Amino acid sequence: MVSIPETTISSSDGRRPIPLMGLGVAASGENGVAVKAAVIEAIKVGYRHFDTATLYGTEKPLGEAIEEALRLGLIKSRAELFITTKLWCNSTEGHLVLPAINQSLRNLGLEYVDLYLVHWPLKLNQAEVKIPVPKECIAAINIKDVWEAMEKCQELGLTKSIGVSNFAPRLIEEILSFAKIPPAVNQVEMNPLWQQKKLNEFCKKNDILLTGYSPLGAFGAKWGHNRVMECDVLQDIAKSRGKTVAQISLRWIYEQGVSFVVKSFNTERMKQNLDIFDWSLTEEELTKISQIPQRKHAYLTGTMVSEPHDVIAQIDADLAFQ
Repeated sequence: MVSIPETTISSSDGRRPIPLMGLGVAASGENGVAVKAAVIEAIKVGYRHFDTATLYGTEKPLGEAIEEALRLGLIKSRAELFITTKLWCNSTEGHLVLPAINQSLRNLGLEYVDLYLVHWPLKLNQAEVKIPVPKECIAAINIKDVWEAMEKCQELGLTKSIGVSNFAPRLIEEILSFAKIPPAVNQVEMNPLWQQKKLNEFCKKNDILLTGYSPLGAFGAKWGHNRVMECDVLQDIAKSRGKTVAQISLRWIYEQGVSFVVKSFNTERMKQNLDIFDWSLTEEELTKISQIPQRKHAYLTGTMVSEPHDVIAQIDADLAFQ
């Protein structure tokens, strides 16, 4: 079983360890049984950080997998795992945050999560998730009210740490201007085709751990692309090193001093993705990767909404920060 390197983030316990590689459990067609089985297999091969969200609909099967792993003796206690979940945009109002995290905890069957993130910096006025979102359902977030409620979640022990996702420096700086508890993490799209150099520098200066999602691209009808796996530069390096393209991409992101979550429910690929910690990329290889043309994929406009909207256009513009 592979031991995944860790770093630390700020938490209610001072500094708290977080595994640098996590398994994302955003289901794209898999049922709860498949999610549960994948998580149990992941625990067997060494994963200890699991990343879910209210939006994904996988909190319950993840919780069931944790319970089963304890029953099977795969882990001795829940404390061996690092669990991240996220506040969805239909609850990004101050008075809705505590009910939302409590519902997530009920779904997971846990007393606390290790990290709770604001999923996107916007407000959706809809009870159920419907994509594309009608323009009239989108509103700007009151980040001060939301963040104060996030701080309350940590103060009550419902989460050990709090953070954000898909936030650019402008809004993080606003949070830092009034926060009693600063964000511990910012989770964003990051891979060799969208390297986030400036955002990584900004987060490091502010003691915020950058976490990369879609390190291999994201497969799916709305968000998917395979540009990372088809990148000629990565393919050439992989061939010369006897590695997979996924391993080259994951090793690159690991060497940027960030954490990352990768999604695969295939046990063999889970094992391959873990096989990146006992070798390094050369300076020549790193230079070649640094010269790959950059293209952000996870734009909200045109994928999440039925027509352009000023709030989402601003988020897209902010997230183009490089």
